Amino acid sequence: MLLENKTAVIYGGGGTVGGAMATAFAAEGARVFLAGRTPATLDGVADRIRAAGGQAETAVVDALDAAAVNDHLDAVVEKTGSVDISVNVITQAAIFQPLAEIPTADFAAAVTRALTTQLITTKAAARHMVKQESGLLMFFGGSDAANTYPGMGNVQIGMDAVESLRKQWAVELAPHGIRTVTLLTGGLVDSFPEGPEMDGARQSIIDASPLKRAATTADVGAVAAFVASEKGRSITSTQVNVSFGACFG
Repeated sequence: MLLENKTAVIYGGGGTVGGAMATAFAAEGARVFLAGRTPATLDGVADRIRAAGGQAETAVVDALDAAAVNDHLDAVVEKTGSVDISVNVITQAAIFQPLAEIPTADFAAAVTRALTTQLITTKAAARHMVKQESGLLMFFGGSDAANTYPGMGNVQIGMDAVESLRKQWAVELAPHGIRTVTLLTGGLVDSFPEGPEMDGARQSIIDASPLKRAATTADVGAVAAFVASEKGRSITSTQVNVSFGACFG
């Protein structure tokens, strides 16, 4: 197993993407700790992992509360001895409108939320990883400078901001043996809300790929598990493109 005896903490672990990563990590032998604000979704993911023979624990944690995040992570490390993988898939509230139509306060609040939660969780993990001289900080979303579209509102701007944060962590933490990687996807069709109104968005992602395929949450989980493993040890300070070529970041 690629991740045997590893400890992974996933913030937003009850969601579609976080759940897919947690499932893939657990399938490769990791002990996963799912953190989020909704017990029912966290328990649903954990139950599926355990039913498949994996190890999963849950905790209700507000990832915008630094004290709560630190207390939870301290408890995880006390129990397991380390934190080897930290992933935060919590994103900003997406506002798909022309920038001129978005209220300034709404735009600023969304981007601030994304950066704040990422900063809180990565600071907490880095505190332990620096002591260990090892670990992986994994980010999700990525920056695709080659493709910009009207009407995307705050979405790509927020992801670009988080990617800038990841780059700064990379240069500061690399001397301590800590890796930083972003998974760049360009959109996961099976994470979209159901309904014909999303058909156009799904098709545009497929059409953008030279292979005419779209990445799924399972694809993200599989790549995340590889990157987090010893086989992926040379991958750091970069984005990993999980988009079937739709993105050029």
